[in-house]
Amino acid sequence: MLQTFLTGLREGLEAALVASILMSFLVRSGHRDRIPALWAGVGVAIVASLAFGGLLHFTSANMSFEAQETFAGVLSIVAVGFVTWMVFWMRRASRTIAGDLQGKMSAAVELGAIGVFTAALLAVGREGLETALFLYPTFQAQGSGAGPAIGALLGLGTAVVIGVLIYRGAVHMNLAAFFKVTGAALIVIAAGVFAYGVHDLQEAGVLPGIDNLAWNIEGYQVTSWYGSIIKGVFNLGPQMSVLEVFVYFAYLIPTMVLFLRPIATRSDDVPAEAAPAPAAAADAIH
Repeated sequence: MLQTFLTGLREGLEAALVASILMSFLVRSGHRDRIPALWAGVGVAIVASLAFGGLLHFTSANMSFEAQETFAGVLSIVAVGFVTWMVFWMRRASRTIAGDLQGKMSAAVELGAIGVFTAALLAVGREGLETALFLYPTFQAQGSGAGPAIGALLGLGTAVVIGVLIYRGAVHMNLAAFFKVTGAALIVIAAGVFAYGVHDLQEAGVLPGIDNLAWNIEGYQVTSWYGSIIKGVFNLGPQMSVLEVFVYFAYLIPTMVLFLRPIATRSDDVPAEAAPAPAAAADAIH
């Protein structure tokens, strides 16, 4: 549940900030008549993301066991690739994304309502599709039960509330620090998803070594609260193959080192602080 909450919070806040930046631009540029088109684009993006998540679930549900494990394993690895790209992109782009989005919306306004609709659909839809893609293997790894879904919904709901408060100037948040902390957390989660994807491919017979275990403590009492945290957050289970453990740390260590490494700042960079007033909400991601 904590794992999906963090994923929903991080991805949801990105989408909420994108919508706030676009909304603020329309208000400040005197194009309030384009706001309905903006929210229509956001709504379609949300529906498309939910449909994509549903498609992934129902597609895998109608497969044979081997095909289902292969499908889940490949999607897990693809999701890790997308999320890794996303956290590194946001790490560098968080200082300039507001200006980039405003430039795109300015061009979209010239095209009328359909341009604003398309800009909102693409900007928010990308975040939504990434979220659905990453949550699917996470749900698979966490097993049955409502906990993972509740965690994701709570994370997304919290992100919406924070996004609204930032837009209205009620909350001041250092977004650079927020994205750095949550980015590091997502890398840890992604390492677990990567290992889980390898496990699925081993079960499908695509990769060897499923019986070559690094450890096996299933016969011991591992249902304690700390055992649940280790499994839920880090995706380290009581039984893991040598290959799973290898890819887990082979991904986690170098990726985390590169992510936490200081980046060179440019003279045109602006610190990522939340805006103090509704009219300046577009600056919230600077």
